[in-house]
Amino acid sequence: MSAITKPIYLDYAATTPTDPCVAEKMLQCLTQKTVFGNPASQHEYGYQAREMVESAREQIAATIKAEPSEIIFTSGATESINLAIKGAARLYQRKGKHIITLKTEHKAVLDTCLHLEKEGYRVTYLAPDANGLLSVETLQQAFTDETILVSILHVNNETGVIQDIAALAKLTEARGILLHVDAAQTIGKIDLNLVDIPADLVSFCAHKVYGPKGVGALYLRKKPRVRVEPLLHGGGHEQGMRSGTLATHQIVGMGEAFLIAREQMVMEQKRITQLRDIFLQGLRDIPNLQMNIQQAFCVPHIINLRFDGMLADEILRQLPLIAASTASACQGKGSEGSHVLRAMGLTDEQAKSSVRFSFGRFTTNEEAQKAAEMIRGLFAGDLSLRGALQPKQSI
Repeated sequence: MSAITKPIYLDYAATTPTDPCVAEKMLQCLTQKTVFGNPASQHEYGYQAREMVESAREQIAATIKAEPSEIIFTSGATESINLAIKGAARLYQRKGKHIITLKTEHKAVLDTCLHLEKEGYRVTYLAPDANGLLSVETLQQAFTDETILVSILHVNNETGVIQDIAALAKLTEARGILLHVDAAQTIGKIDLNLVDIPADLVSFCAHKVYGPKGVGALYLRKKPRVRVEPLLHGGGHEQGMRSGTLATHQIVGMGEAFLIAREQMVMEQKRITQLRDIFLQGLRDIPNLQMNIQQAFCVPHIINLRFDGMLADEILRQLPLIAASTASACQGKGSEGSHVLRAMGLTDEQAKSSVRFSFGRFTTNEEAQKAAEMIRGLFAGDLSLRGALQPKQSI
């Protein structure tokens, strides 16, 4: 096995490197000798850029079985989520001001809902079961005559848990309630067919699927038609839903990334499942190691492990050649452990003992095996820790 010269990257749930094929496509939209024009311009340079933007829109729509006209480009998943939740809540507030979401949602959803509460909306934060799943019965019981919107994360970014969006969508459709789905972690991991799943608004980003940072999209269902109140004004771009000059190179990169993800998804699922199994097999002898989620409910790309009695931050500090996370990168420094795990019923200490490992397109079998060896060596005392890993003190 070759020597490790830089950290093994096991944090693909935080961000992915841009695929070389995506980067090559983006380079066709940057310089004077390429397609650099403003897509809104009414001349040859603008026509060329607009053609590439529309091609990317078609690639994204094809990935989720939608119409190109249902895709609105944004600066990323966070803007897409804000546009969906705030935009829908404000536009449909005459029907009611009650929103339902999960305690395990991404902070982009939770903080947006918190903001709307300050505007007079009422938000119900549902607790999932011990495996992070939301049941149809739990959601149904939360409905009121004032409920206008439900927001649910499809694939959880910290645990990999897959919500049964199809079943939840049928429930909201029957009640005439809008359903927003955060699908930032979905593309390339599992299929999302919006012909079969009656979701109304769906948020995406490029940098979780080997595309560039700084670009995302919002799916807005056309039949029946769903609209949102814009957050940005100033030019009427994107059907009036999101004003601002389109970032051609980033949009083209997102389209190419979605195309590659669609073509390689089945193959990558099998390969990453193998990586996960190699990694877990290598950790089998570590004492006090627990899996926070049953793998049957998760994508293979994300594993959330708990090292009982140990501080996860300290474990990662002692493993500088492994790049992993204790929680979502968006949660920031100084957090009190994962809010996702606590919402699932774990104690504060258990949450602080947990590490998220996530695999991706460029992870190798050798890296998965070597990472497991380093972790096992840490707990065997092979790295001369000198007492750095100590059982946590009660607080």
